[in-house]
Amino acid sequence: MGFVDVVGIATNYVKRDFALTDTIANLIPMMVFLWFAVFSIPTGLLMNKIGRKKTVVLSMAITFLAMLTPLLDYSFNVILVAFALLGIGNTILQVSLNPLLTNVVRGDRLTSSLTWGQFIKAIASFLGPIIAGFAAASLGNWKLLFPIFAFITLLSSLWLYFTPIHEEASTGKTSSFLECFKLLGDKTILLLFFGIFLVVGVDVGLNTTIPKFLMERCAIPLEQAGLGTSLYFVARTVGAFVGAILLVKLSARKFFIVSMVVAIVAMISALMLSNLYALLVLIFVLGFAVANVFSIIFSAALQKKPERANEISGLMIMGVSGGALFPWLMGVVSDSFNQGAAFGVLLGLLAYLLFLAVSFKKA
Repeated sequence: MGFVDVVGIATNYVKRDFALTDTIANLIPMMVFLWFAVFSIPTGLLMNKIGRKKTVVLSMAITFLAMLTPLLDYSFNVILVAFALLGIGNTILQVSLNPLLTNVVRGDRLTSSLTWGQFIKAIASFLGPIIAGFAAASLGNWKLLFPIFAFITLLSSLWLYFTPIHEEASTGKTSSFLECFKLLGDKTILLLFFGIFLVVGVDVGLNTTIPKFLMERCAIPLEQAGLGTSLYFVARTVGAFVGAILLVKLSARKFFIVSMVVAIVAMISALMLSNLYALLVLIFVLGFAVANVFSIIFSAALQKKPERANEISGLMIMGVSGGALFPWLMGVVSDSFNQGAAFGVLLGLLAYLLFLAVSFKKA
């Protein structure tokens, strides 16, 4: 899952290589996350027909193809195609992998297990900018990260394919598109859907904008500023690790509220400062604070109606399309004003998430 987060640092390199505006460059994350709105529900229905494991393997095959595409030709159009394929593969993966986990882990340990998954995902996320920076500085080409990711994807596909997992056969008739969308008629499911929509907007917005924000505020080159994104994902990794332990015993609601309060304070502080080291500390705090929000919301949705796990997973992952809208909106704002104003967009999203946390009820 974490390979999709390479879109943040890749957007910054592509912007520099082709001398793009923020508005145009941020079409790249839009091409990735747009497909979450298109393919999430169909993937939920596909799982009912071919099973969860086969759907996950299909997603990895598409991801493998996406990783090979930039090696064929380096042009802006080809990059858009490559990241569109990455978005399609990641959509199918995120819809199918979480329900597949419920065939292995059940009950109260599901939230903790999903958070462990976010911990592993975060490792891939923070390694992306580091690998890109190393490839650019030492190997002369940042795009060499793609064959590395392709190889890992191939290994993961083979590992899963040959791992036996028991799946219970689907009972009853297959759900339709309309029946899936009717689940949003449940107020709790609707609130959780918007929570996913906004938290992914925050995540992708930070992933994409942190390097540009540091370059603007601290006058440092992209290779150094890109490490700010890695620091953000290191913080998410640490946060997911701590959360996986704490959420076994602590109330998810209280954990959620404290996380959002800390994130808002850190964001406001970052908008007021320009010292590099202070900003790096705040970036770490932001990453740590938002690390567990996705898994808390997703787990609550799955446990709300466990008998409709496939369809609810599709709906929740459709909310990941927030990663398409908000970075593009931030690009428009930054072109009109500055990167600080773009960060202000994220502050509004965090305010809604705090509202959701306060109204959040343990599933």
